[in-house]
Amino acid sequence: MSKIVKIKINRPASSYRISVGSGTLASAGTWAQNALKKGGGKIVVVSNPTVFKLYGEQCESSLLQAGFTVTTFLMKDGEVHKSLRTAESALKAFSEAGLTRTDAVVALGGGVVGDLVGFAAAMYLRGVAFLQIPTTLLAMIDSSVGGKTGVNSAFGKNLIGAFHQPSGVLIDVSTLATLPSREVTAGFCEMIKHGVIAGKPLLKRTDELLEKYPIAEFAEHLENRNFRSEISNLIASNVEFKAEVVAGDEFESAEKIDARSRKILNFGHTLAHALEKVTNYRHFKHGEAVGYGILFAAELSKSLALCDTKVVNLLYDVVHRIGTLPSLAGIDATEVIEAFRFDKKNISGSLQMVLLKGLGRPVIVSQRDIPTKAFHTNLENFLQKRPGA
Repeated sequence: MSKIVKIKINRPASSYRISVGSGTLASAGTWAQNALKKGGGKIVVVSNPTVFKLYGEQCESSLLQAGFTVTTFLMKDGEVHKSLRTAESALKAFSEAGLTRTDAVVALGGGVVGDLVGFAAAMYLRGVAFLQIPTTLLAMIDSSVGGKTGVNSAFGKNLIGAFHQPSGVLIDVSTLATLPSREVTAGFCEMIKHGVIAGKPLLKRTDELLEKYPIAEFAEHLENRNFRSEISNLIASNVEFKAEVVAGDEFESAEKIDARSRKILNFGHTLAHALEKVTNYRHFKHGEAVGYGILFAAELSKSLALCDTKVVNLLYDVVHRIGTLPSLAGIDATEVIEAFRFDKKNISGSLQMVLLKGLGRPVIVSQRDIPTKAFHTNLENFLQKRPGA
């Protein structure tokens, strides 16, 4: 049985449902009919070769049985291919398939696929419907929810993008059985981020799940019905938390800087995006970079006397449960600081950082209010320690 999470956007036409369950991919066609409120029509399924080989045939078959005319576009795998060039290729595929404003596209894959497809769907004919079928843990709890879409460029991550809400999201946790171990770790890093800013109950549930079911045997755990139920419920709770934040600040207002701002979801992302940029999006999975980002943000919060050592130590303990993160060796603090200039969270020349006053107490702080020497010293020390590596 699947669990339904309703995403209630202030604009009713942009509200949608997220279905979370196990084995739900087999009913993708019926789900698409309900999400699009129509049967038949054209659909372009966008994926990458790895994911499509595993789940493409099942997805397409279900869509065909529901009366849709299905075309496929496969993009190359990896963050480096989330680019304008790939988006242009996707747009060409939409045109060649003859998509009209009443048709749709489906993103079958992880966050890279979902972000790019959503962006291309927003651009094509000034907006066509798109559906998300995320196949990574990170995409299930984060990038498939909330309507942020975009591509990377030489001047920064996700600086070119659009807000374009999906018409529906289908989460089948059974697809996680084929997820590489680094992708599992990356997803749990994002889940920990949610727990930290949501508060102790959600973080505790994540920690208890990781203690009960060691991450090294994640694929084997998915053969256990109880685990599938527990991970489905935890994913749904993460989705509900993010949906609540998004509903109150859909377009991430530049003026809104309180604890209800959508910006709080960027906790850990300031350093994460910089690490990805200085390594040309090839060294880290996005979630791995976020793992480092939340630890650095916690360390900086402690040095500024915003939160105590107990909170920082707890985060290290939980992060260490999810495996080893790639080394930070060789990453230069000066280059990282330079990369901050290209962060989309820069407002009026000052970076907006999400720090912590405690669990469930995120605070948005302008970089102008952080002593430059303290910031640089914390960053240099953090990179030298290489936590988790």
